[in-house]
Amino acid sequence: MENMKLTFVNVGYGEAILLECPDPAFPGGCFTMLIDGGGADPAEFDGNTSGRIPLREYLKARSLDHLDLVVNTHPHEDHVSGLLQAVETIPVRELWQTLPPAFCREGMRELDVSLARNRSQDKFLHALNDCAALSRLVEDAGGTVRQVSPGMGGALCRGLRCTVLGPSLEKLRDLEARCEALYGDSDKEAFLEKLNALDAQLNNRSIILLLEYGETRILLPGDTNLAGYEGIDPTLLRADLFKVGHHGQRDGADEKLLDAVQAKAVVCCANSVRLYNSADPKLMALIRDHGAARYFSDCPPVEGETIPPHSALVFTIGSDGTIEAEYQ
Repeated sequence: MENMKLTFVNVGYGEAILLECPDPAFPGGCFTMLIDGGGADPAEFDGNTSGRIPLREYLKARSLDHLDLVVNTHPHEDHVSGLLQAVETIPVRELWQTLPPAFCREGMRELDVSLARNRSQDKFLHALNDCAALSRLVEDAGGTVRQVSPGMGGALCRGLRCTVLGPSLEKLRDLEARCEALYGDSDKEAFLEKLNALDAQLNNRSIILLLEYGETRILLPGDTNLAGYEGIDPTLLRADLFKVGHHGQRDGADEKLLDAVQAKAVVCCANSVRLYNSADPKLMALIRDHGAARYFSDCPPVEGETIPPHSALVFTIGSDGTIEAEYQ
């Protein structure tokens, strides 16, 4: 099989992952998959010197004209808002998400962002509105929207398989119940209390994907932290390439998880100012001590690493477990 490409776009504090897998059965001879899209806050990109670029600009520069599969791992602003912007002009065949499509269309009214009392609430309100808009956009353009479930997946294209490892059905039902309660509450104080509680739980309701390209395994857990892997068979977590969860904050991984994954290479999506204590020094040292090569979607200061300014971190992946990385 030909090599596959997996690109981590430098969207700053956020995640945007583009997969391109050769297959003549798809338009242009390539299956294209996009996992999250970073944020839409202009302040994340204005005046930076690390190479950050909004996802929509990166895709435009690449002349990407179709997306066979889009995955929104969870509706936080730094994952969904840039994704919505990016796909407004690109046809999407299928979207995977954690909420039922019918609820996005019928139950997610436009939330009043002026209710926010702080920046975190403002970002989350915008993100929930963008999540609903993304789902409707794909459906209205004739695409298919699916709510994930554990075990969902199968062959995506020639040589590439995908398995949804999480969230569990229990967490998906909890997410639905919390969202229904939030949107059904007209009392301002109660609404904001529910909003904060949902925000705190959302990372561990992220979609966890295992990709297998021949013998090469890739683990992409969204913002899942240590508590989010509960109930998953540790043998399923083994991967050659691992995108550490929660932007490499201290709760993103520990000794036990890294022992289970056994990664050759680990990617951390932290921005160049290590927002929210991402790219935690102790975790970065632990990853190094496990023998994994460390890579970064942006340019956080990390002891022992020299990370050049770049707009993308591109992995060329063979079906035999070979992985080559380049900052571009």
